[in-house]
Amino acid sequence: MNYALITGASRGIGAAIARRLASPRLGIIINYHSNSTAAESVARECREKGAEVSLLQFDVASEQAVDSALEQWEAEHPEDNISVVVNNAGIRSDNLMIFMNYDQWRSVIDTTLNGFFFVTRRVLKSMLTRRNGRIINVASLSGLKGLPGQANYSAAKAALIGATKALAQEVGPRKVTVNAVAPGFIESDMTADLDQSQLRKMVPLNRFGKAEEVADLVAFLASDSAAYITGETISINGGLY
Repeated sequence: MNYALITGASRGIGAAIARRLASPRLGIIINYHSNSTAAESVARECREKGAEVSLLQFDVASEQAVDSALEQWEAEHPEDNISVVVNNAGIRSDNLMIFMNYDQWRSVIDTTLNGFFFVTRRVLKSMLTRRNGRIINVASLSGLKGLPGQANYSAAKAALIGATKALAQEVGPRKVTVNAVAPGFIESDMTADLDQSQLRKMVPLNRFGKAEEVADLVAFLASDSAAYITGETISINGGLY
């Protein structure tokens, strides 16, 4: 059976993507860092849709943790393959750069950018051997436009977009596609601290997006219908930028 691995899938956009991709034909690997209760809840919803589900707890920013968890999963699933990877895990630690400390900078870069590197590198060999794979990276409007107070987050997401373009050229000949989606303001726990009433005035559609709308776009990029799309960054932001 083919599986989709979604990092940071216990909440928000990641959870919505897991629920959207889950089907009897595509198993789901739910990665989470610490919230096992939320991860179990998402797993139940995916199983209700007929999907086989694995729960993998590891920190994407740790090379050793990524390798250990995926090695164990592969040993337990010798007949199965990871055919879709959604690099969604990310954190915010906003501050003006003049006040930003190194830990705020490092932790955001480690989770978003190094997490993409450790996870994708680990599953890429199998995709290339089988000549089949979809890698989808969750970037951000912040990585395209830059947002004040988010130099760390903007840097991480912009680098993720650059890596998407480069990797797409490396693996395209083996029929593996690599794309990014760049959400704007999406209703989730990551945006719960934002003043939605004010910020939505900046959005031509006059509202925040829904995690399920991002999940629909990811599902399209993961499908056979998107086989000729690679190296792209697709914005989903209500016309904000």
